[in-house]
Amino acid sequence: MIIGIIGAMSEEVQGLKDEMILESKNTKAMMEFHKGRIYEKEVVIVTSGIGKVNAAICTQILVDDYNVDAVINVGIAGGTGMNIYPGDIVIASDLVQHDMDVSAFGDEIGQIPRLDVYDFKCDKELVSLCTKACEQLKEVNHCVGRIVSGDQFINDVEKIKWLNTKFNALACEMEGASIAHAAYLNHVPFVVIRSISDNANNGAHIDYEKFKDIAVKNSNNILRYMLKSM
Repeated sequence: MIIGIIGAMSEEVQGLKDEMILESKNTKAMMEFHKGRIYEKEVVIVTSGIGKVNAAICTQILVDDYNVDAVINVGIAGGTGMNIYPGDIVIASDLVQHDMDVSAFGDEIGQIPRLDVYDFKCDKELVSLCTKACEQLKEVNHCVGRIVSGDQFINDVEKIKWLNTKFNALACEMEGASIAHAAYLNHVPFVVIRSISDNANNGAHIDYEKFKDIAVKNSNNILRYMLKSM
């Protein structure tokens, strides 16, 4: 089994890269793909860059060039659910692209025209593994629910409230749904995991630089547990 691990930013996956037994390193589409082993599991770790296009291209390369059997995406997100706070972990049950809008033709906002699904559902077994991993982190709250993605950094409170109301979203970010889209088209199981940095919907804020270290630590611990269990 080969597992692809994607982080949008290098710091989100650097800890795991430091632990891996590196077998090869290749660059494609200006992305470095590190192939090797962690806990005797074959992995390919890559920093995709920020945004949906980068993330989708990265996922397709993992499928085409590395024949991955599963994709795990980790990173940071803003909270949109009222009960989501900085430091919490949101495991995606499913993902929607909130900036896809062809409602002028009668489609629901978020629906990709002529695609047979509205939301991209994460693999239940991977979600279960991730949930069990979070349960090992006693001090961290976690939940499972919808994450929405778009090529927008959203800091408008009304837009964040709309994302929660319209999509019943717990978190929003800029890559997960496009990774999910690419994985769905290629019939590859996937899961998206997000550490929450802030939530303008309930007024919860934390210093980003302080939070980043916490988020990276939690994400790495979750991935370690998942890899040991897979």
